[in-house]
Amino acid sequence: MNSSLALRRYRLPVWLIPVAWTLALGLWGLSRQHSVWRDEAATWQVALRTAGEIWHMLGQVDVVHGLYYLLMHGLFEVFGPGTTTLRLPSVLAMAVAAACVTVTGRRLAGTWAALGGGLAFGLLPAVQFHLQEGRPFALVTAGAALSTLLLVTVLAGCGGAMRWAAYGATVLVCGLLNWLSLLVLPAHLATLVWAGAGRGIRRRWAAASATAIAGVLPLILFSRGQSDQVSWIPPLTWHMMIGPAVLLAIGGLGALLDRPRAGRLSAAVVGLPLLAVPQIALIGLSLVRPLYVDRYILFSMLGLALLIGAGLGAAVRSAAPRLPRASVWILPAVVAVAMAALVPQSLAKRSPDSRVDDVLAVAAEVRRLKEAGAAVLFVPAARRDTELVSPDAFTGLRDIALQEGPEESGTLKGVEADQARIRAAIAAQRRILLVTDAAGVAKPVSAERDRAKAAALKERFTVVSDVQLRGRRVTVYERIGPSRRPSAG
Repeated sequence: MNSSLALRRYRLPVWLIPVAWTLALGLWGLSRQHSVWRDEAATWQVALRTAGEIWHMLGQVDVVHGLYYLLMHGLFEVFGPGTTTLRLPSVLAMAVAAACVTVTGRRLAGTWAALGGGLAFGLLPAVQFHLQEGRPFALVTAGAALSTLLLVTVLAGCGGAMRWAAYGATVLVCGLLNWLSLLVLPAHLATLVWAGAGRGIRRRWAAASATAIAGVLPLILFSRGQSDQVSWIPPLTWHMMIGPAVLLAIGGLGALLDRPRAGRLSAAVVGLPLLAVPQIALIGLSLVRPLYVDRYILFSMLGLALLIGAGLGAAVRSAAPRLPRASVWILPAVVAVAMAALVPQSLAKRSPDSRVDDVLAVAAEVRRLKEAGAAVLFVPAARRDTELVSPDAFTGLRDIALQEGPEESGTLKGVEADQARIRAAIAAQRRILLVTDAAGVAKPVSAERDRAKAAALKERFTVVSDVQLRGRRVTVYERIGPSRRPSAG
């Protein structure tokens, strides 16, 4: 009896296992062979700016990620720029999310469901992708997991005003990281209704939610003036609905195994709304304006993990009376099989080829090909991110199209000169390096400036080298005849 009590006293918390599991998955291949793609390059180059320069930029562009950029600026200041500093916050955030899933699952469905949900969370393909991503979506997921845990805590009758204040503050911070995270609120409302929460709890939830929304509302209104940033998102198609439909089917199966009942708090009552409501709500918003991008509602994977855990917990419970010894191996066996099945995908997500391009690889190629006195052009101008992330690779090259730098202009890519000046600058060069997209990912050139660059290069230059790697392309042009220097007047 005493030994049993001692073992219980010194037993590690259940949530530590999924946390260690998620950290191991996150640290595995964290640098992705020292590659950084265009979305992460935006984080990197903004984090290198001063706080004043970031604030200036947010008035022009990307205000929705302002809090995240300021956070990363602080981390870059303390730890220095690098792929570890860029991605480790996401790894730690996902570990926090896994801990919250585990604790939530244990309160709702027991230890086996908790372990199943926490371990399944780290294995989900969408989670593995963003586990090593230098963007804010993992942090939003951690906040949504914490707010869900706080909601379950108060619904279980534990805690009062302080936990409601923590709930509202967590939702507020998530909203400031990405205001679409507020879609967690209708999911939580559905849980309250399904669980038959009393009027007092509903009032407190409404007050906390209204406070969070009020805090995020200025960001929402201001970001409407920067709506061109999401103009690249395509309209909804039936093909885009396949993924959400599969997720909802898996979640529905987990909910059936959990046998939810109205008026009772369970993993299904919490997990199914958390999975389904953000998906359906974002689809509805996208019918008005295209906004459906799965990473915007990455936090809905928390619901899927809870439902998978509930299903695994139900399987263990049903097998225990008949096969008491074998039942304890159900969860380890399922996790082992899932891990083995996902190894090819896990390896692929940790490869540089898992992203559309690699700004560091093309910077290394520029370093190899450049010559003193040569010039550089970027098509489109957004490909200047390569230089902004790796300025040393471009030392000695003149950016002849640039009129005002990104820091001064408060933009991500700087302001380029007009077509006439760019053509004149090109005509004065002997050797030009063009950094652009590889053929497989390049889109048709639409900007007038970019067409002017291409036309001037075709008229006066010949290609002497053309290298494509990891979604980017470096083409070296040399002048056919003598260069024409601009007149002194």
